[in-house]
Amino acid sequence: MTKVYAGLGSNLGNKIENIIRAIDRIDAHEEICVKEKSGFYNTTPVGGPSQPDYVNCVIGLETEIEPQTLLKEFKEIEIELGRKPGVRWGPRVVDIDILLYGDRIVNDSNLKIPHERMHERVFVLEPLYEISPDIKHPVSGISISELLEKLK
Repeated sequence: MTKVYAGLGSNLGNKIENIIRAIDRIDAHEEICVKEKSGFYNTTPVGGPSQPDYVNCVIGLETEIEPQTLLKEFKEIEIELGRKPGVRWGPRVVDIDILLYGDRIVNDSNLKIPHERMHERVFVLEPLYEISPDIKHPVSGISISELLEKLK
C-alpha cells in the first residue's frame, strides 16, 4: 500500500458537510483506506474570481490505485457531489487534489505530483503539518514543517 495525501476544499453550500461527504465517499472505495484527517481550516481564496472563503482539510490514505486512476476516482466523486465545470480557480462544491503519492513524482499534462503549488499554500501545508509534520517534499527534500515555516 502507498501512503497518499489529498487536499480537499469547498466554498459553496455547507462547506464542512461537503468535505465530510467527499471523505466518506473516498473511504467507502474498496481499494482506499482513509487513515488520517486534519481539522478544518477557513481560508481566503487564492486566484480566480471574487468568491466565498473556503474550508480546507487534508487526509492521509493508503491505496494501491495508480495515480491517474485515483485522480479519475476523485473527479467522479467531485461530480457526484455537485461540482460543475466552471472558471479555473472558481467557486466549487468540492475540490479534491492529490498532494503526495508516496515518494513518486508524476509530471503528466493533467496530473503533477507532488502538487505543483502545495509548497506555496499555507491552506495545504497547515493541515498537512497537522497530520504528518515530518514528511518531506519528494522534490526539494524539505519537510512540511520547514516549508510551512518559510511561508509564515
